[in-house]
Amino acid sequence: MSTDWHGAFDPHVREVLLLPCFFVSDLHGSVERYRKLFAAVAAERPRAVFLGGDLLPHTWNLAWTGCIPGEDFIVDFLVPGFARLRETLFPDPPRIFLILGNDDPRACEKRVLAAAEGGVWEYLHVRRARLAGFPVFGYACVPPTPFLLKDWERYDVSRFVDPGCVSPEEGRRTVEVDEQEIRYATIQKDLERLTGEEDLECSILLIHSPPYRTNLDRAALDGRKVDHVPLDVNVGSVAVRRLIEERGPRLCLHGHVHESARLTGTWRDRIGRTLLFGAGHDGPELALVRFDACDPENASRELL
Repeated sequence: MSTDWHGAFDPHVREVLLLPCFFVSDLHGSVERYRKLFAAVAAERPRAVFLGGDLLPHTWNLAWTGCIPGEDFIVDFLVPGFARLRETLFPDPPRIFLILGNDDPRACEKRVLAAAEGGVWEYLHVRRARLAGFPVFGYACVPPTPFLLKDWERYDVSRFVDPGCVSPEEGRRTVEVDEQEIRYATIQKDLERLTGEEDLECSILLIHSPPYRTNLDRAALDGRKVDHVPLDVNVGSVAVRRLIEERGPRLCLHGHVHESARLTGTWRDRIGRTLLFGAGHDGPELALVRFDACDPENASRELL
């Protein structure tokens, strides 16, 4: 067990080891949501901000997001916005941990990586970092969906595809990927490589897809059928659930399924000792999850 994490429960060092954090996801390029996030970060000065994917505008709906057609959202809005936060909060700006999601074109990843190299944020897809005594892991891919953009989709634990969904071997991609990878890669294998032999007891996982059959993966598919086969209303990842059950990470942060909090009445869940938080939201507001990494049980979620 990390001595930093263990020390968080010592009342003599409690003040030193407070780690207030923000978590948001599925902002989908909404300028208004980002401006609310920037304002909250500037006012409250968290130690870290986690962004859980689906960050960029829908290419088919620029008017809803408030973006100007043709604007490079990453270079012209996101990078300057987070850079200004660093300047405003200097010399102690928050660390920004970021992954993309299944609605974000992978062709944009090179710009995200360039900004990471410039110190704007820390890009975590299939990467690891450390926040005080907490290992942090990130992963963007989701199981097959009905949608046609397949840049961030993988088979889950096998080549099974739910009725109504489109195989990763179909659809379209914005970058070239080896056919063998498309056909045989799985979320389960990716997560095994990412976490390796690491003890996950103190870890924070930032994963776009929630685990299967939880409060966070409940989709609005009630009563729907494809070829007379009822659709599964739980659309999360079996591989993510298995990892949590077998390895018991401390905290998992998820997005992807916007309507789950509305349908289940909660934005959080638990598998064993592992807390699960969801920041997806199907309204226009920013869903902001506030948590202390040393005391995540007392987390809160506010719609701004």
